[in-house]
Amino acid sequence: MIESDLPAGDILTQLRTEPGEVGAAAVAYLDIVGYRLLDSLDTGEPCALEVPEVLVEGIRLAAEEGAPASSHASEDEVAKVRDRVPPAQREAFDELLAEARLTSRVRDERGLYSEVWAGGITRRAILAAGARLAAEGRLHEPTHLCEAGYEEIRAILNGEERPAGDELAERARYRATFRASDAPPFLGPPPEPPPPLDGLPPAAARAMRAIGTAIDAVFGSSETESEAAVVRGIGASPGVYEGTARLVQNPAEFGRLRRGDVLVTPTTTESFNVVLPLLGAIVTDSGGLLSHPAIVSREYGIPGVVGCRDATALIADGGQVRVDGTAGEIVVIAR
Repeated sequence: MIESDLPAGDILTQLRTEPGEVGAAAVAYLDIVGYRLLDSLDTGEPCALEVPEVLVEGIRLAAEEGAPASSHASEDEVAKVRDRVPPAQREAFDELLAEARLTSRVRDERGLYSEVWAGGITRRAILAAGARLAAEGRLHEPTHLCEAGYEEIRAILNGEERPAGDELAERARYRATFRASDAPPFLGPPPEPPPPLDGLPPAAARAMRAIGTAIDAVFGSSETESEAAVVRGIGASPGVYEGTARLVQNPAEFGRLRRGDVLVTPTTTESFNVVLPLLGAIVTDSGGLLSHPAIVSREYGIPGVVGCRDATALIADGGQVRVDGTAGEIVVIAR
């Protein structure tokens, strides 16, 4: 069934209605993953069921290869690292490892059960109301209701004429035209550097240094200049992979991703996790060693280069590229 040439949406419908264990598993999976928003927490962006090609391709991959290997370090692997720590510092190593294990349980998937999944259910309700309003001729498209605020939605559903369909259509056009990356990095003069930490108590200073280091590692980008055929960034996950570059500017384009593609995108969020099993490598314009794309490329064991600044401008959609996650470079083989 999943290997058929039917449209992806029809395949999902057949899986849901299949009797027995297959149908029950499909319903359980799609009810959770299907309403996951694909771009963080914005109900104006699609959920996974609106790009069924990605879900079907992911199911095909899982059926062929089985469950992915665990990315958690074994006790033997931890012991090998501990043996490399000087004996005088092993007690501190053990304390820091325990702290890291405690906090690492707060993982990306937490968003699925808090904001991301709930946002997708909210979008489903908004689109249902939008379909009725479009049928009445009050909206150009059902999705345009997503451009209204909460009070505006209530007013429209109560029969008020504002905001009108033309106004919401213009808001949708603006959303489709501009991206967050089009905005300047700051308004007014450059911000001042943070104050020195010398006056803080030792524990507070340690915490503030850790926060500053983490922020730099999440949001910082490479300062290395790229060339026309060599894009440079931060090597986030080692390895070399050659494949087709797929330039993805927004979640509505996820349906173009095919197994083995190199994802080239401004950045990723936890909502991108639904497409990660399909990818051969990840390349982003922004982000540092602790950014989302850097972490997930390491966890999935695929090459990752982040913080390139200009990858989406220099790499053509559909071109052949070689991603070197160790060197932090992407070589454009063919455009």
